[in-house]
Amino acid sequence: MDPMAPCLLIVDDSRMSRILLRRLIEEFRPQWRIAEAASGDEALAMIEREPPDFVSLDINMPGMSGLEVAGRIRLHHPESRIVICTANIQDSVRQAAEKTGVHFVAKPITSEVSERMVALFEG
Repeated sequence: MDPMAPCLLIVDDSRMSRILLRRLIEEFRPQWRIAEAASGDEALAMIEREPPDFVSLDINMPGMSGLEVAGRIRLHHPESRIVICTANIQDSVRQAAEKTGVHFVAKPITSEVSERMVALFEG
């Protein structure tokens, strides 16, 4: 794997969601390096070691919410592009994501959702 290839960190407490998103994104961008975290705390620890280019965040996770994680990433790594990928599609969640300066895509994770996410990362 090319160490200079873009790196995506998928943060979701659902192992199945992480696996599915990884597989779909690998179809569109097989050259990307992809890492996974099951919680916000795990993600922030990984980001301190190696800030990713892109981050996919679920909202509802045990401990820290995805929005809180996004805020912390924005504070310390403003260059990382973040997309919230969640089943929680309430207007308040969308507005909070916009305020944090992150994009939003709704689950379920499909090929189309993954393709849209890649476009948002690269846009």
